[in-house]
Amino acid sequence: MASIPVIVKHQGKKHDVELDPTATGETFKYQLYSITGVEPDRQKILIKGGQLKDDTDLATLKAKPGQTFMMMGTPSSGDATNFISAPKEKPRFAEDMTEAELAKQEGATPAGLQNMGNTCYLNSTLQVLRSVPEMQEELSHYTPSSSASSSGLANLSQFGLSGLGSSADLTASLRDLYKQMSDTRGGVPPIMFINALRTAFPQFAQRAKTGQGYAQQDAEEAWSQIVAQLRQKLKIKEQVSADAMTESEARELSFVDRYLAGRFVSKLVSDEASDSEEPVMSAEDFVKLNCHIGKETNHLRDGIKEGLTEEIEKHSESLGRNATYTKTSSIDRLPKYLTVHFVRFFWKREAQKKAKIMRKVTFPAELDIVEFCTDDLKKRLIPVRDKVRDLRKDEEDMARARKRQKLRHKQEEDRKHDEALASQEAAPLKKKKESEEKKEADASKKENETNDLDIYKTDAEYEAERTAAIKKATKELFELIDSDMAADEGSNKSGLYELRGVITHQGASADSGHYTSYVKKTGKIVDDPNAPGGKRREEDGKWWWFNDDKVSEVEPEKIETLAGGGESHSALILLYKAIELPTKDEVES
Repeated sequence: MASIPVIVKHQGKKHDVELDPTATGETFKYQLYSITGVEPDRQKILIKGGQLKDDTDLATLKAKPGQTFMMMGTPSSGDATNFISAPKEKPRFAEDMTEAELAKQEGATPAGLQNMGNTCYLNSTLQVLRSVPEMQEELSHYTPSSSASSSGLANLSQFGLSGLGSSADLTASLRDLYKQMSDTRGGVPPIMFINALRTAFPQFAQRAKTGQGYAQQDAEEAWSQIVAQLRQKLKIKEQVSADAMTESEARELSFVDRYLAGRFVSKLVSDEASDSEEPVMSAEDFVKLNCHIGKETNHLRDGIKEGLTEEIEKHSESLGRNATYTKTSSIDRLPKYLTVHFVRFFWKREAQKKAKIMRKVTFPAELDIVEFCTDDLKKRLIPVRDKVRDLRKDEEDMARARKRQKLRHKQEEDRKHDEALASQEAAPLKKKKESEEKKEADASKKENETNDLDIYKTDAEYEAERTAAIKKATKELFELIDSDMAADEGSNKSGLYELRGVITHQGASADSGHYTSYVKKTGKIVDDPNAPGGKRREEDGKWWWFNDDKVSEVEPEKIETLAGGGESHSALILLYKAIELPTKDEVES
């Protein structure tokens, strides 16, 4: 049967197409795909009685030469003019890449750390700290002070002699170790860093009671000492004012103070002489929140709340003796990265060792910390937090409504198709044409009557409407961010955190057992013309599990099993990151 020349209108353009009556609707769609770049599953071709289906026999359309068909839909790339193009870069195969290049590929398994003899406590700590990208960036620019580099060996890492000149500088050793880890997918022996740690803090050089090798240590102590060193050594330049353009006019600020440290405002009240002594107000920085575990502690919130109130015994001037005071703290600044420590270990005098509290304490994937903040900070955080939640709910409602609408539309299309098929089989051949014309007229009338009640939107129309709504809501969210907090790059501006890292301990005491860590996979950045700035991060929710040099991928449900309740792996340190908020550039783009 000869092909029939027809016209297909799409986005204001007319395309001449040869329609093969012996083919199916699917074949016709692939023809149009080669012309317009719109994938078959994103095409909507209007014919009498509805849409062209993949299994429709084109002969049943009874198309005539020059007949016009209407097509709707856009390519998934959003650009129909560039649906086929040569790759910008020449493809490279894995066998042609170096180990360092393979390690930097999207989705590559990150490097593990070899256990050098009871060093799992350190390996797990280093893996979670490495998940802070800002720290990686600043470390790459770190140069030891002149006193530390006077030997002339400080920069030998650039010649592949990693660590030889930085063994006395813990921060430089960390820089070199992370550089080495970024160039491989295997297990790295952290020898130089361990030596630097034991030199700086002899407690980690303690020998095992058996006399063989080094003793197991507490991961929390390693975390605290490393962060303390970074606070002293790792500095970033901060411009004092817009007019300060030279490096000498920029002041130095501790990286830890900007990104990892918060601030408490505390009130000290005398329990015995409250009438004669005024409350004493003070402010102090913190680099972690403690979650105390008592008999009533079931959730992270319970432990944090308990940790913000403490009893202190000190000398009272009015009473002339030691008296009890109550210190109550509230958070006045939230860091971008919040560390939470489960206080699971305590000194058991009769056993002469650090025993472990086994109690199960659950923790959330998203932490709302607003209730523990000062009233002033709450006023600035709550509007942003609530807007974020409203925006999420609106997106979910839109997605559910779209799903229901598509389902109803499909059911209606199927019903029309079934009725048409039944009518064709039942009606006499001589009345078939009259029946079809009457049915089309009735369907058109019915559609016009119900159009105002439920107007079906194409995927392109829905995406355009959704994008406009999100852009409007994003701008409203940005305008709610306090201007002073917006200028504080390393702070949390919503009070909401997402869990990014977990250090766990398995065993009954800090001096034994085994440490591992979990780090949430960083989603790849993909192009999305509908997202703010044209980019969005695509995450699958999975985590990396670092068990020394063994690295594997686990599902998010695994993290929920780390709440404790026995000698199995239980969370000891949590690392939370402030949720992403729109930036000025994204809003204005």
